[in-house]
Amino acid sequence: NLAHILLVEDNEGDILLTQEAFEACKVRTEISIAKNGQEALDFLFKQGDYVNAKKPDLVLLDINLPIYNGHEVLKKIKADPLLKKIPVIMLTTSSNQKDLDEAYENHCNCYVKKPLEMSEFLGAILKIEEFWLQLTTLSE
Repeated sequence: NLAHILLVEDNEGDILLTQEAFEACKVRTEISIAKNGQEALDFLFKQGDYVNAKKPDLVLLDINLPIYNGHEVLKKIKADPLLKKIPVIMLTTSSNQKDLDEAYENHCNCYVKKPLEMSEFLGAILKIEEFWLQLTTLSE
């Protein structure tokens, strides 16, 4: 059973790191990528090029994105009755308290600061995988 993850990230390096980290995990995952806020919303709302997109089990959402930022995307996800149950993990390099507060005010499920060291990053992904994909029973 594949866990479907939507990674919303515009940094190529972070995309590769995340894909590699999930490949090292026990849970089999399928990762879809959106590189800006508009692509993420098209994917989630099945618009444009993404009419056949599969609903993800988990969204990893960067805050600093082109077009719509992570906060704007999060608001739209959590305002939609069909999407609001999907767990959303905010990923950011920001240690700005305002970003943290806003993410939780908009009902993100978890807020993870992007570690800069590869080993820390892998550790963070493994924790996400363990908690969200193994321990949590995701809603259908």
